[in-house]
Amino acid sequence: MESTSQILPPVYIDFGRQVQVGKNVFINHNCTMMSAGGIVIEDDVQIGPQVTLTTTNHDFDDRFTLLCKPIHIKRNVWIGARALILPGVTVGENAVIAGGAVVTKDVEPNVVVGGSPARVLKRLD
Repeated sequence: MESTSQILPPVYIDFGRQVQVGKNVFINHNCTMMSAGGIVIEDDVQIGPQVTLTTTNHDFDDRFTLLCKPIHIKRNVWIGARALILPGVTVGENAVIAGGAVVTKDVEPNVVVGGSPARVLKRLD
């Protein structure tokens, strides 16, 4: 992790070597990163309290099979409190994830998304 980044404890990361954190990243308290599939957090990202990033899920037909897909958070993203980002999601540059959002698919750059499942609420200029 870069020296310009900060994580407020407590935080839960199950596979720390699978997480890459860029410069000027702020991760607020009580965040969870289930990172077996790999998590990349680029520069200038802000993550609110109690956010969950999970790269793992179970197969519907065989619940003992663990499915892993990476999460990629691109530059200058803001993730609001208690948002949930699910496996395989890429969040585009300059995007905002509203508090409490459940992100099930990729987020375009320069948009605000919110809701469950998350949808575009606004386009940013």
